[in-house]
Amino acid sequence: MTETSDIWTGKALSYDRARPTPPPALLDLLTQLIQMPHPALVVDVGSGTGLSTAIWGERAELVIGIEPNADMRTQAVRKVEDHPYAAHIQYQEGVAHQTGLPDECADIVTAAQSFHWMEPASTLAEIARILRPGGLFAAYDYDFPPALNWELEQVYQEVDQRFDELMQERGLTGPTGDFPEWPKHTHLDRMRDSGHFRFTREVLLHHIEQGDAARFLELILTNSRSHQFKLKTITEQEIGFDRLTRAAFQSLGSEPIPWYLSYRVRISIK
Repeated sequence: MTETSDIWTGKALSYDRARPTPPPALLDLLTQLIQMPHPALVVDVGSGTGLSTAIWGERAELVIGIEPNADMRTQAVRKVEDHPYAAHIQYQEGVAHQTGLPDECADIVTAAQSFHWMEPASTLAEIARILRPGGLFAAYDYDFPPALNWELEQVYQEVDQRFDELMQERGLTGPTGDFPEWPKHTHLDRMRDSGHFRFTREVLLHHIEQGDAARFLELILTNSRSHQFKLKTITEQEIGFDRLTRAAFQSLGSEPIPWYLSYRVRISIK
């Protein structure tokens, strides 16, 4: 994951502006499942800019975000300075399969929009090691893009399909052409088959945020695939990003409208 994290170098501010914050119901759900409204320690692996970490500040005695990318951690730390529960939030350099934390220290471990970048066997073994008996691991992702306008999403799907075609034509095996990822739809199977957990299930949650055309386009450019533009292996012109830009401003304009986000939460109990 250390090498994979290079995808995000230089994107931390944009990522933090455009990406959604997890729904408050997620915290209610996870704490209810372990019957602990205020967990002593939550660990957020692949914490990025802290969108999925700082939300625990008010609920947990301590939350630790673990992130290998220096730019993302810097952005996360900068935001904590103004957080009312800053004393409860920490960030540290590390990777999900080697956190450096003590055995059985965590009540909850989360991986938000990040588990697909983590080698599953070593990551799940590490998560099981740091979870206390009865502790919970949640790997959760939101469907991309948000549901907000069908005509705009149709253009996005066409642009995305063109991206796929160019990736295949040019022998670029993953979103970056170099780094592996594991399909999100198999997260639950891997968690169940790991042998580390006694209970697994998936829960669906929904969340609403606001956004305009500029945020939508910035969100699309925080996708890992946009790393291809930096590498100049694929250009925005080739995929028709200008068409997507026009469609976004025609459909959304500069006035924020509701964005409907669906979260798929895969849960395991140690």
